[in-house]
Parts: sequence; C-alpha cells; structure tokens
Amino acid sequence: MTDARLRHGRASLALSFFAQGVAFALLVTRIPAIQDRYGISDGLLPAFLAAVPVLAGVASVVTERLVRRVAPSVVLRWAQPVVLLALLGVAAGDELWQVALALGVFGLAVGALDASMNMLGVSLQRAYGRSIMLGFHAAYSLGGIAGASLAWAGAHWHLSLLVSYLPVVGVLLPAALIGSRWYADGERGGPVPAEGLGEAQGEGKRTGVAFKLLLPLCLVMTFAYIGDSTVSNWSAKYLQDVLGSSEELATVPYNAYMVTTLLGRAVGDLGVRRFGAAAVVRCGTGLAAAGFGVVAVAPGAWAGILGFTMLGLGLCVIVPQTFAAAGRRAVESGDPGASDAAVARLNVFNYVGFLIGSPLVGALGDAWSYRWAMVVPMVLVLMTLRYTRSFDAQQAGYRGGHERPRVVDVGRGGNEV
Repeated sequence: MTDARLRHGRASLALSFFAQGVAFALLVTRIPAIQDRYGISDGLLPAFLAAVPVLAGVASVVTERLVRRVAPSVVLRWAQPVVLLALLGVAAGDELWQVALALGVFGLAVGALDASMNMLGVSLQRAYGRSIMLGFHAAYSLGGIAGASLAWAGAHWHLSLLVSYLPVVGVLLPAALIGSRWYADGERGGPVPAEGLGEAQGEGKRTGVAFKLLLPLCLVMTFAYIGDSTVSNWSAKYLQDVLGSSEELATVPYNAYMVTTLLGRAVGDLGVRRFGAAAVVRCGTGLAAAGFGVVAVAPGAWAGILGFTMLGLGLCVIVPQTFAAAGRRAVESGDPGASDAAVARLNVFNYVGFLIGSPLVGALGDAWSYRWAMVVPMVLVLMTLRYTRSFDAQQAGYRGGHERPRVVDVGRGGNEV
C-alpha cells in the first residue's frame, strides 16, 4: 500500500510539473500576440515582463511562511488552478489594466506553485531514498515543448489567444484537480541521515536554515538561470544577427535546447544514482561552459546551434540537483521543518537569475559585442565548480539507497501510510 501511494504521489506531481511547463510556455511564446492584443508599447513591455518574476519571488517567500501552517501539497492544490485561470485571464481581457491584473495573479501563483512543487519533489526524493528530482523537471521540459508547439500552431493558424488557451486550460485544469487527490507530502523534515549528524552536531542546535548554509546553492541557482535566460531570450537574435542565419533557422536553437534539456533530465537521475550528485553537476557545468564557448567562437549558424544544444545538456541537471541539495542540507541541520523553508528561499534565486540574465547579455552586447557577451554567462556558470562540494551530502543518500519510504498522504486526510 505504501509503495502504491508513493508511486501515485510521484505520478501526480509529475503531472503538475508537466502542466506548469505547458502553461509557462504558452505565456512566454505568445508575448508578441499579447502585446498586440492590448497595445502594450515596447517601452512598457519590459515592465510587464519583469513584474511576473518579481511577484513570483514575493510569493515564494510568502509560501515559506505558509507551509509552516499547511502542507506544501495544499498550497500546490490551490496554486495550480489559479495559474491556469490567470493564463486564461491574459487571453480574455480587453483593457490594459485587465492584462496587468492577470499577469500579476499569474506571477504570484507561479511563485507559490514553483516553491510547493519543488518542496514536494524534495520530500518524495527523500522518501524514495534515491534521486528522482530530475524526472520531475523532465516532465516540466516535456510540458514546455508541448506548450511551445501549441503556441506555434496557434500563431500559424492565426488563432486568437482565447481560442488557443481555452482548450488547453479545459484539459489541464480538471486533470490537475483530479491528480491533486494523490499528492503526498514526505515526513516533515524526516530523520537526520547518519552522514549528516556530525555536521549538524558540530554546529550545535539551531532552528531554521542558516543563510550561509544555502548561499553557495543560491549562487549556483542564479548562475544556472542566467545561462537559461540567455538561451531563452538571445539565441534566436544571436543566430540571425551575429551568425547570419535565416529567420527560420534562428528558431532552431531554442527548440534544440529544450529537447536536449528533456533528454538530459530523463536520464540524469540514473547518473546521480551511479556517480553521485556532485559528479553529475560538475559534468553538467563543464558541458554548459563549453557550450557557451562554442557559441562565442562559432563561425556559422550550425556551429552556434551545436553550442546551444550542449548548453541544454549541461544546464538541465543543475537546477533540480540544487533544489535537492538544499532540502537535504537543511534536514541535516537538525530542524524538521527546514527543508521546505530552504526550497522556498532557494526558489527566489530562480527569479533573480532570470531578471539578471537577459538585461546583462543585452547591455553587454550593445556596448561591446554579442560574442563577448556570451563569455560572461560562461564564466558565471563555471563558478558553479567552486561550489560543487555543496552537493556532496547527497551522494551517500541517493546512490541506490533502499530505505523503506514513509509518506504522509494529505490527499486522504493526512493519515500516515
């Protein structure tokens, strides 16, 4: 019974990651259509776009406090429908204030959703006793590919935003609500692993998560999302303006990046179980930095596409393992409630990296050159190597462990199974 409920909890959480990937891709890939629909000027558009991650960061901080009173699964159960309905609100309005309100609600709900999803993922990984976080993020990548494909179809057939979004929300909303019945929260914090007792005892008893414990992981998360936002926002422009590709070919790098991200995450958990999280993060970091290097010196479009493809394979493993490392190190601190707080605080740096990355590359490209601008995220990503020791604590716990899982089934009244 326990194993079955654990599998159901894992499947339902993967569905949530997939739905979030679809929703976010549908929003960001139709930004030009949203701008045209509401008459948002080019000068005002960056403010609208920046508001979403800023509000998401605020909501992530609020979620840290909220989960002290309710389980993360409860937050996720309500946040996901709000995200989907806010997406529909973006498509259904006519006035500028309406889209501003819808995007504001979307940002707040996304922050709560991202934080609670990763809290559940970290606790389920601890219950399983082996690495499964990359699989959840692979589901997100798959959702992103599906959402981008649906957005392309809507643009190709000149469908209105409402016609494009309504069928998707009509399918995902009930699926998410039904799937939420099987969300499963791991034991709040869980036991302190044997390999972490020395560290926890050596530092003395404490409550909460010391920021110095999370700072290396916060930096890693920021660097990873600076790299990710560089690909998302600048790959097409770089290929077309710097490498002289056609407009059609300029769309290929991001698609290749998403596909290789999915493939890397689909097999990444096996690598973590075999070699340990720190080794996988080191390899991913080296591959991502090499990808930026190839992009910076690429003589033509296809070499640039190769570099962006390498970036997808390299960056894809870093973010899920950073969340997992934060949860595990927080539990080792000896505070049973520390894991959820650590994930919520770390999630804020997701948005910090997103806010820094795109303007940074754009400013350097305009002032210097876009080739040299690609060197900056390469150097930042390489700095992750300095902090890979922060992932070492995971190796003993998630390399083929077989501890018997124990979860709290919130979906059926909170009874322990």
